[in-house]
Amino acid sequence: MIAIYFAVPYIIICCIFIFILLKILNNQLLPLNSNSSVTNFSIVIAAKNEEENLLGLISALSKIDYPKENFEVIIVDDNSDDKTFQLATDLTSTLENFKVVKAEDKRYEGKRGALDYGISIAKHENIIITDADCIPESRWLIRYEEKFGKGFDLIIGIAPFIQKQTLVNKISCYENFRNTLLTILSVKIGLPYTASARNFGFKKKSFEEFEGYKNTTDTISGDDDLLLREAVKNNLTIGLLTSKDSFVFSESKKSFKDYFNQRARHTQTSFHYSLKQILFLLTWHILNIAFLFSPLLAFINLYFLLPFAIKLILDLLISVLSQRKISYNFSFIETVYLQFFYEIFLIVHLFNSKFGRIKWK
Repeated sequence: MIAIYFAVPYIIICCIFIFILLKILNNQLLPLNSNSSVTNFSIVIAAKNEEENLLGLISALSKIDYPKENFEVIIVDDNSDDKTFQLATDLTSTLENFKVVKAEDKRYEGKRGALDYGISIAKHENIIITDADCIPESRWLIRYEEKFGKGFDLIIGIAPFIQKQTLVNKISCYENFRNTLLTILSVKIGLPYTASARNFGFKKKSFEEFEGYKNTTDTISGDDDLLLREAVKNNLTIGLLTSKDSFVFSESKKSFKDYFNQRARHTQTSFHYSLKQILFLLTWHILNIAFLFSPLLAFINLYFLLPFAIKLILDLLISVLSQRKISYNFSFIETVYLQFFYEIFLIVHLFNSKFGRIKWK
């Protein structure tokens, strides 16, 4: 009977989860707002040893469907060891709204220092952050224009991985899918905890009011999540950008070594979330892990098989109803076994972030 008592609230929570997600994601293909006024943007990108990715990035940004005179692109070379600076300079030599600079006098270590420098020299009020290995959709800025026009101080966008057939890619894509859904839910219930630096925007004035990255140096990475934490502390208005034509795509890590290192860095940041954010995540993940491993108690009572069955069915339902809306396509079999990887690897990432050797490029 204990299993049933836990199963009922879990079902209710998941049903609410599904309702919120579908309500949001079903609005992805709304027509463009022709009444919005033209907004100026500064796109800031920190690039460290990114010579292999620059051509795709710059090509995509140069084709953005937005007046060139209304946005600038600032590529900040973060002390690269390869030809990033020279290649970026060559590729943008004929693009008047592109600027390539070196982050020589950074106030902070790592990526946040390069971003901070780029933001400091940005000439526009609306800042958008992305990464050097990213490909934004063509109407990216139009959708940000609409969202900023509604008065938001900070905007969280969606950044899927490009789906391929390798196991590490499938695991990364499924994690990204599940984390994206949780991000959407957290914003809608007033507990935003994470944002992807691949698709992230904010007002420069708001950024400066809470002193930017000054209070986000808890970890070597996590500049996006910790910046969001400071925004929440300062009661900024936070919005979601979920239109499919505003997505920013990138490649996942190609090896398990790089994947585990990346996920350990991200998990390490979670130790520095606010208490409310931590409690929200702990409640959700403990429930899911408990339901996943509930069959281990079946020798006590067969009712302990019920939570596992409920989790499996609800996870399948969530995937079927929402995966394509976030540009993913998992088969039935993949949805089943990737759930196990997702929940188990949460524990692995936790231990790696605490006891492993985390590297930054």
